[in-house]
Amino acid sequence: MYYRYFGLKEEPFSIAVNPRYLFMSARHRDALAHLLYGVGAGGGFILLTGEVGTGKTTINRCLLEQLPDNTDIAIILNPALNADELLATACDELGIEYERGATLKDLTDRLHGFLLENHRRDRNTVLLIDEAQHLQFEVLEQIRLLTNLETNTRKLLQIILVGQPELSAMLAKPELRQLSQRITARYNLQPLNREETDAYIRHRLQVAGLPANQELFPARVVKEIYRATRGIPRLINVVCDRVLLGSYGQNESRVSMKMLRQALAEVMGQEPLERRRGWRWAAGLAALLLLAAIPAGYFYNRGPTPPAPPASTQPSSPQAAAPIPGLLNNRDAAMQLLAGHLGLTTGACPALARQGWRCESLEAASWEELLEFDRPAVLTLVSPARFVSFAVLVGVEDGHGVLRSDLGQQRVPLSVLGPQWRGSFELIWQPPGDYAGPVSRGDSGPMVAWLAQTFADLDGQSQPLASNKFNAALEARVRLFQRQFKLRDDGVVGLKTLLKLNSVRGESLPLQRSSGLAQLGEN
Repeated sequence: MYYRYFGLKEEPFSIAVNPRYLFMSARHRDALAHLLYGVGAGGGFILLTGEVGTGKTTINRCLLEQLPDNTDIAIILNPALNADELLATACDELGIEYERGATLKDLTDRLHGFLLENHRRDRNTVLLIDEAQHLQFEVLEQIRLLTNLETNTRKLLQIILVGQPELSAMLAKPELRQLSQRITARYNLQPLNREETDAYIRHRLQVAGLPANQELFPARVVKEIYRATRGIPRLINVVCDRVLLGSYGQNESRVSMKMLRQALAEVMGQEPLERRRGWRWAAGLAALLLLAAIPAGYFYNRGPTPPAPPASTQPSSPQAAAPIPGLLNNRDAAMQLLAGHLGLTTGACPALARQGWRCESLEAASWEELLEFDRPAVLTLVSPARFVSFAVLVGVEDGHGVLRSDLGQQRVPLSVLGPQWRGSFELIWQPPGDYAGPVSRGDSGPMVAWLAQTFADLDGQSQPLASNKFNAALEARVRLFQRQFKLRDDGVVGLKTLLKLNSVRGESLPLQRSSGLAQLGEN
């Protein structure tokens, strides 16, 4: 791929979390310091918030690596659970045995017994909950009650809540004031600044093997990348990856502003810079000509200026003023609707998991990236007033999102949905029975055997390319499949490749797409 063209050893701007590419800005170090202080401060709650893509996962990984050896940790990545399910998941993570069908009291007693035993053995216990903005009030209250167990000097359970900024707004509500008062450390992770963005790009290129005397991103290009991405690391990765790919396709040795404009248009839907500047210049010229045409006495003889209408009656764009139809206030109800759209009888993720289905919480940097998954999904929206709602997106047609609700389907312009969508979404899919994560060349096991047999079935071949060892022939077939469907042809079978295999095998329901927009996710 393009990285060899630029003399790199690997792709420098993958959005996968790779410890070798760890970049700790001053604000990341501050966030980590707050978490470490909170863990060592004797219990209670620790809060880490930040916008999508700012590096919360990176901070979490650093924290886990620096926890003392005498620490037991339970990590909950999918908080869309009720109180019973969350406690059961925590017990599973900590290796606490309990009987099937245990009540909330049984689970609480088991967990309390574990905490007391850990304290006797001088061990700490930490519960880390990611995407905590999705927690229900009742679950948060149950979590608070877990911290009631304490000694004279410390609480026996330390809880880390990680989520998007709306988590702070939720915890500020009066009904959660008891929990909020128990937060011993909190930090809101901000995006990178201009200088940090430059250092971040150079750091990743150097780790990928770029010689110190070679420059791929001129200063003015980096400045525009910062302006377009607002310093959000994940967006920086997506833009830099696309612009390097485009430069490689044009046989350019460094990134140009022209190539950056094209990449921004593809990745983020931004209007080219010249066009924006041209409109601003034309608008300014028109304003000057208009002023020149108005008689000078006009400004002195107009009479008193009528008072402006109240702010509540000020006109605004129809799209901004109109409420968005088809939104739901409850995530579980949205997942239930999505499951119904897929023909499933339940939308509760634990119940779906028992039937071989999986709820996947993901993030996308643009509509194009979302469309690459080609799946109906539940979008998490945040209104200007910071209220969280959920949209069941079942199609994208002619620049509109098709939303499903109890009243049927509604079409909403993407330009209206976009400002409220931060990139978070959830989908439901059916993974292979042995799927535990991405597989690639050199891996072995039942998942590899399933993959080889799947391609043999698709190709009408009686003999699969591999048995249970991921060999070069199977990797070549995977790359061919990825190129066929415009996926990243890295030979690694991850989530997007498996989802596309689901689609090709007729095992999933794709997004409704109009012919005009079907190409949107393929550019």
